[in-house]
Amino acid sequence: MSTISSIIHTLSEEEKRSFTGVLRQKNKRNDTKNIQLFKLLDTTETVKNLDIKLYGKPAKGAFHALSKRLHDSLIDFVASKSFEGETSEEMEIMKLLLASRIFFEQKQYKIAFKTLQKAEQKAKSYDLFTILNEIYYTKIQYAHLNPTIVLDSLITDFKNNKAAIQQEENLNLFYAAVQNELTRQRNDYVAMIREALSTFGISITQDLTFRSLFKILEITNKAAQATRDYFSILPFVEEAYALIGNKEDLIDKHLFYHIQILYYVSNAYFRNKNFKTSQHYLALMMDQMQKQKGKYYRRFFPQYTLLHTLNLNYTGHADQAIAALEAFDEHRHKEQIIYLLDLKLGQIVFYFMQSRFKEALGVLTNFYHSDHWYAEKAGLLWVIKKNLVEILLRIELDHLDLVESRVNSFRKKHGTFLKNTGEHRVLEFLKLTLEYYRNPEIVTTEAFKNKIKTSLTGSPKRQEDIFEMSFYAWLKAKAYDTELYKTTLELVNP
Repeated sequence: MSTISSIIHTLSEEEKRSFTGVLRQKNKRNDTKNIQLFKLLDTTETVKNLDIKLYGKPAKGAFHALSKRLHDSLIDFVASKSFEGETSEEMEIMKLLLASRIFFEQKQYKIAFKTLQKAEQKAKSYDLFTILNEIYYTKIQYAHLNPTIVLDSLITDFKNNKAAIQQEENLNLFYAAVQNELTRQRNDYVAMIREALSTFGISITQDLTFRSLFKILEITNKAAQATRDYFSILPFVEEAYALIGNKEDLIDKHLFYHIQILYYVSNAYFRNKNFKTSQHYLALMMDQMQKQKGKYYRRFFPQYTLLHTLNLNYTGHADQAIAALEAFDEHRHKEQIIYLLDLKLGQIVFYFMQSRFKEALGVLTNFYHSDHWYAEKAGLLWVIKKNLVEILLRIELDHLDLVESRVNSFRKKHGTFLKNTGEHRVLEFLKLTLEYYRNPEIVTTEAFKNKIKTSLTGSPKRQEDIFEMSFYAWLKAKAYDTELYKTTLELVNP
């Protein structure tokens, strides 16, 4: 049932209502149980003995058949919605192309060329190179029927479009190659990205489409996230985003990509502790989210909220950040599980920084799934951060029976991974944390203070990762007997 549940969780509330409406129209009998099964699976909880709940007795065969039909209906629905929505421009252009071909067959040449020209203009405006290829193919086929067509010029357009298609294909190869390199835990990822761009003949120029820029920044963001080296990537992000200025006339036509690009740019500045610039791009992101009657507002609101509250917290407005997270309607966005998990973890950290430990624990206890489940949803690094935060929280709440067991479990689960990926500072932080917990008096000694400084700081301050600095701030606050939030802000603000 996990597959069906996962599909259901991708649907919005409106889409769920629409889907159940489709099922009602299809159902020829009143006792069909597909809607009932859908509602049982529309939950984050695991429901056991579903066949008994539905039929009042064990009925594995009937239940399996019902599940298969519901699964197939969901796939058809998701595909149909995607076909209707995201490809509406492509569909309109394809209709024009097909209509023009019918007109040619019926020897209505004037209207055929007029329709084909309209299709070409629209396809160009949306950078739909594959459809343009079909349009040019048709235009060349019937060029002898239109004396105003300059064949050499048309063939040049055809060849240029072929080159654009090749660039799109090269971009997909680049994306796959970088993804593959990331699995090998390479650290020189900026050089690796530039190397991959060169290998597949891709240049960061104004000729790149919005979709291409989005793909490049997406994989760049993933690489930076994996290594937490946002400092090295910032010039690359700035170089890529600068191209947007030359595409002002295309922004509204590629709104989805533009909003996501703005998020990547804002995130890069935030991770580099340039909060003012990050907030500037966040404001631009919100402006774009409200365009076209808020078409993408709901889709991007969770990630906007995440970055917005992080900026608030690290610029001294923790109360506003916490209030925004407390007011966030999780149910309305429950299909975006990754950002919901980030928002919950952020809320725990914000409470923690304000010494609101019991409230932080209250949110933490809502993480009732296994670490394996969270790693599949949000990644191993998210799980590591969650586990580290829990250890610190247990220390602050003086949960004697849990601290040692959590530390031992952490080392057993993640020690090898952290060593293999060169994350020695995480293990060193854990070691110093345990030393402090076992002997609190040691933390104020000069020897321990020096050990904190030499073990947990390495790169210049401006290159340090903001989240790693936040963990370091906790130990520093203990060593110098200062308030945690104030210490954190002093550390991260240049």
